[in-house]
Amino acid sequence: MQLLTFTVAQQTYAIESRRVIEVLPLVPARLIPHAPDYVRGIFTYRGRLVPLVDLALRLAVGRIQERLSTRVIVVEYAAPGREPQQLGLVAENVISVCSAEEADASLPSLEFHDAPFLGRILRIGGRTIQLLEVERLLPPDVASGMFPASPTVPT
Repeated sequence: MQLLTFTVAQQTYAIESRRVIEVLPLVPARLIPHAPDYVRGIFTYRGRLVPLVDLALRLAVGRIQERLSTRVIVVEYAAPGREPQQLGLVAENVISVCSAEEADASLPSLEFHDAPFLGRILRIGGRTIQLLEVERLLPPDVASGMFPASPTVPT
């Protein structure tokens, strides 16, 4: 499995590269009143409105430190029972692509009720990297509020 690695609050995280559509410079977002604090707003991506999530706030480590290296990772997000949609994730610095098969060590997924998106922890090339599970980043009520028009996927 190929991984895109990035930093948030000086810690390295990764998501599966197959979920990544594009990496962009930080873009301005329109605020959404009454959205959770980690929902930075919406932005226009290739003619579509896309929700933008601040990963530092979602991980409860503060607000993203905006730098020249701050990026928006546009990912394919599939809410349960819905067609895949686009979601923007703000990270401080996109580092590289690596392979999970290169891991020297691995710790299974951690199970925290408030953070179901935290996945395995890997040791790759001297770095400790925690996987984020994109499809679990948003609580169901937030996902249904941000993607209300998505049709149900037949099973």
